Amino acid sequence: MDIADLQGKMVAVLGFGLEGKATANYLLKHGLNPVLFDARPWQDWPLEEQEYIKSLKVNFIFGPDYLKELKGFNVVFRSPGIKLSDVQKAVTPGAVITSQTKWFFEHCPAPIIGVTGTKGKGTTCTLIFNILKQVGKSAYLVGNIGETQPLEILDGLAKQDFIVYELSSFQLQDLTKSPHIGVVLMVTSEHLDYHKDVEEYRQAKEAIAKFQTRADFTVYNKDYEASKQIGELGDGQKIPIGTNMNTETAFDHFKIQLKGAHNLENIKAAVAVAKILSIDEATIEKAVYEFKGLTHRLEFVAEKNGVKYYNDSFSTTPETAAAAIRAFTEPEIIILGGSSKNSDFTALGATIVQTKNIRVLILIGQEAGRIEQSLNGKFGGRVLRGAKNMAEIFAQIKPIATAGDVVLLSPACASFGIFKNYKDRGEQFSAFAKGYGGQEKI
Repeated sequence: MDIADLQGKMVAVLGFGLEGKATANYLLKHGLNPVLFDARPWQDWPLEEQEYIKSLKVNFIFGPDYLKELKGFNVVFRSPGIKLSDVQKAVTPGAVITSQTKWFFEHCPAPIIGVTGTKGKGTTCTLIFNILKQVGKSAYLVGNIGETQPLEILDGLAKQDFIVYELSSFQLQDLTKSPHIGVVLMVTSEHLDYHKDVEEYRQAKEAIAKFQTRADFTVYNKDYEASKQIGELGDGQKIPIGTNMNTETAFDHFKIQLKGAHNLENIKAAVAVAKILSIDEATIEKAVYEFKGLTHRLEFVAEKNGVKYYNDSFSTTPETAAAAIRAFTEPEIIILGGSSKNSDFTALGATIVQTKNIRVLILIGQEAGRIEQSLNGKFGGRVLRGAKNMAEIFAQIKPIATAGDVVLLSPACASFGIFKNYKDRGEQFSAFAKGYGGQEKI
């Protein structure tokens, strides 16, 4: 299906966030008149958003029952946060369900480097992008990590460009085309509030490799069974990476600014992609050594009175929190907890019990009790509970933190309830750590 095939069709855009806006503008640019759908009632949109929507001069259907109005539409562009199964039930039989990602994959003339995994996608994508820019390649960073939406650049792309695309399970699950280079990082349990079980979550990611040809490549982390199962699909050339596999590039680990063994895995994945593209080792090394990581991903934010503060607010799974905990040898004060994603904390509890340099756990939010239960009474340090906001968390930290300690925010949970989102949580933590969070300096 091409853009010309949409002329005269009833076209819906589901979800009017960043992806929905980019999709609507792309369709309008090509002379189409889409109808906008969103679950948020009209009266709940900020005034400036209402004015923007009105300026598009299109019809819109907003409110909790919006999916009931999909009957009769020929083509539906779904935003990733809306369940594919819900859309399939709501549309007229025979309607085409697509998305920004699916449309982009079907029409992009440039090679796509797609990266998926439970965590590490943004870090790996950014490092790959930085390496490409080091050698003067025309490259675009898109997906959740990118400031650019794919449909904003599609019309201007050429074969010599490179697209680095961060791909979630939501974006991958209905693709019928794989990227030229697919990267599968650690895949564990995640988004079980969206997917019915771990198996469905894994299957949703299969398109990263499933439709590849012999001219394509798959880089996958063989240390994770789900990653291995996904990575071995399709006909692409296979490049496994893992903890015990070198990158053929001898890095000076003291020059690497990223903390944690899990970030070394991300580096290996990026290096493997660079090798596929025949980028020289000197360029790869320079990019790796210069890369400081991303905001809210094991980010060093401050040192006060000899205490170092690390913001890992993007860590919303037990696996990534465990990886962050293992990244330090210094005495640790760890902030854990938040809203529920139906995660299993058993392995995280075992990691905490086994990690002897953990002095204090500060447990917050809805999941505080389940995380404490996972310790089975075997944790030898202190457990503090009851803090209801960042000010109260730092009030608990102040009397116990001493020079040489690391204070680590790595919640293993979603942020809702206490904070707006993981960014808000991380920004508040960083502000308090730096001493301007609305209280006296730590």
